[in-house]
Amino acid sequence: MIRISSQQIFSGGINRLQDLNVNLNQTQEQLSTGKRVNRPSDDPVAATRILKLDQELQRISTYERNTDLAENRLEQEENALSRSVDIIQRVRELTVQAGSGALSANDRQSLSAEIKERLGQLADITNTRDASGEYIFSGFQGAIPAFAKDSSGAWVYQGDEGQRSLEIDDGVTVPISDHGKGIYSNVPATISGESNPGNLPGGDRINGVEVFDRNAFSEISPDDIQITIDETAGTFTAINTRTTDSLTPLPLPYTSGEPIEIAGVRATITDASDGNVFTIRTGEKQSVFRTIENLIAGLDGIDKGSDAGRDAYDDLIASSLSNLDNAQESIVLKQTELGGRLNAVESTKSFLENSSVYSEEIRSELRDVDYAEAISNLSFQSFVLQAAQQSFAQVSQLSLFDRL
Repeated sequence: MIRISSQQIFSGGINRLQDLNVNLNQTQEQLSTGKRVNRPSDDPVAATRILKLDQELQRISTYERNTDLAENRLEQEENALSRSVDIIQRVRELTVQAGSGALSANDRQSLSAEIKERLGQLADITNTRDASGEYIFSGFQGAIPAFAKDSSGAWVYQGDEGQRSLEIDDGVTVPISDHGKGIYSNVPATISGESNPGNLPGGDRINGVEVFDRNAFSEISPDDIQITIDETAGTFTAINTRTTDSLTPLPLPYTSGEPIEIAGVRATITDASDGNVFTIRTGEKQSVFRTIENLIAGLDGIDKGSDAGRDAYDDLIASSLSNLDNAQESIVLKQTELGGRLNAVESTKSFLENSSVYSEEIRSELRDVDYAEAISNLSFQSFVLQAAQQSFAQVSQLSLFDRL
């Protein structure tokens, strides 16, 4: 026989009531918080998995913010490039109008005035700022305007060639900026001809420079061609300026004012003296600003009253159209690249959203309370506690002295 003292009865009853109260309070806490696991001791295995899922959701949230930032920056740049194309297209239309032989000097001045306005608009676009106030086309020099006028009044690039990138997922990085030098400055220029500054004075000139045989031209491009005239013999020779290789094993015929052809290029040289040298530039880069500035200067300053003036003006219009086309192509290529980046960002964003939904579902299954089950448990625990309290009250009143 086991002897049970009154103290044991009281201690056991109190401990039992405390256990029931703990269970009841735990169930009440689950109902009030909506969580089945409120502390690690509630379910150590589930708590560990919930902690990992919380960390995963925080990681996803950080990358989702990055994708939003990347998307906004790329869309802003794409919008700026689209507006740039519109402006260059308008300048091109005005250039075509300027090529009309029926225009008077006043008409050309009017076209020049509008082109100046378009040039200012283009400069404003290239100095677009993002939400944080940084210039988007300045590379890493975001506090400095991408383009500004130098001491001569010409628009020049001020930033660097840095490209900012942003990580939008583990191991996935996307460029979110492009420097203006690569888009607006390093634009392939059309081939052009120029007289050597050391030529004998006499009004010699070269004009009508064009590529007529792309295959032959590609063999020497982007090397320049240097032409030397022998007026007495009526011939010319040419060399590749980079390799100094002769492009004319034998002297070729030259007649003032008549086209000559060499390495796929055609040009007209007029009034050249013996030993005069001309250079055909084939691989130059020229900013779209310089192209428009040269166009404005030509519209304002070239006098078409002489043959030389008319030739210079015609060359100006032809080269301007070609260079504007090259500028548009440069921007369109960058727009295509931006489209690819935006697609990558959108794809990653969609993947992150799906991952977030999946992780939240798993976390909910582990952490969130089943209200129907919890309410049922609460009712049952309340009933058990009440019964235990009543039975303890009755047992606590029993005493052997009542039987004496």
